[in-house]
Amino acid sequence: MKHLITIVGPTAIGKTALSIILANHYKCEIISCDSRQFFKEMTIGTAVPSTTELAAAPHHFIQNKSIFENYSVGDFEKEAIKKMEELFLTNDYVVLVGGSGLYVNAILKGFDDFPEIDPSVREAVNAQYEKLGIIYLQEQLKALDLAYFDKITNENPQTLQNPQRMMRFVEVCIGSGQPYSSFLNQKKNERSFTPILIGLEAERSLMYNRINQRVDIMINEGLLAEAKGLYINRELNALQTVGYRELFSYLDGDFSLEFAIEEIKKNTRRFAKRQLTWFKREENTKWFHFETPYSKIIDYVNSKKLDH
Repeated sequence: MKHLITIVGPTAIGKTALSIILANHYKCEIISCDSRQFFKEMTIGTAVPSTTELAAAPHHFIQNKSIFENYSVGDFEKEAIKKMEELFLTNDYVVLVGGSGLYVNAILKGFDDFPEIDPSVREAVNAQYEKLGIIYLQEQLKALDLAYFDKITNENPQTLQNPQRMMRFVEVCIGSGQPYSSFLNQKKNERSFTPILIGLEAERSLMYNRINQRVDIMINEGLLAEAKGLYINRELNALQTVGYRELFSYLDGDFSLEFAIEEIKKNTRRFAKRQLTWFKREENTKWFHFETPYSKIIDYVNSKKLDH
């Protein structure tokens, strides 16, 4: 039986440290499932594991892409599953670690199978968006897939303001001639492994303090200089993320540096709250306080192995 030990939880909670302990204990390798850490140009602001941590256990999907590449969750699913199949040939365990819920889901459950969309459709939708703004995308989705438009409006209204997501919905509707929602919740791919889900958590005040401290460390390590180096490419999708966006506003003259740092802390705390909300929906996750002795978590993994 092959087991995928999956470690989830909010940012700055200690997932990396636990993943290395488990990888060393089970003599296996780590698949990173953090969509911000894929990009080699972004190091400090994404809290990429240190060189010491990377040397402590074999890691995959850390800084393996460029911000100039289009890299989707579907691409990651294909590449990560292929890598896991290779690793499972010689080991009964692989550790999956990360805070990107959508990417974790893609690995554990498979990703909805969408048709290939002609690049000309994407370009046309993008051109219309550039000309007419987000309202164009909203009206298109409402006309082409009213059921999905209503679902977003009721369950996740901020998505209606996200141009990347909205362009994707519209281009699938136009390019396939079918509603975007018709491709959701199809039969997922079968998986050749059994997941063992571990969540790390802490009291909210403690979690927020850890986040604030991490942001201060990032600033001291040179996050501003990193953001300055990326500023010319600030419109790229990979850079529309906490830690960079706020410093770009400082570089634009919209924020003071002190205010930008406080915004990074605030937005990271909000991000952590959303991460927890996402991961708590998965009933099969066993949650541990982040200070739980590693031996107890190993005992839990061993007990799950025996259950199967």
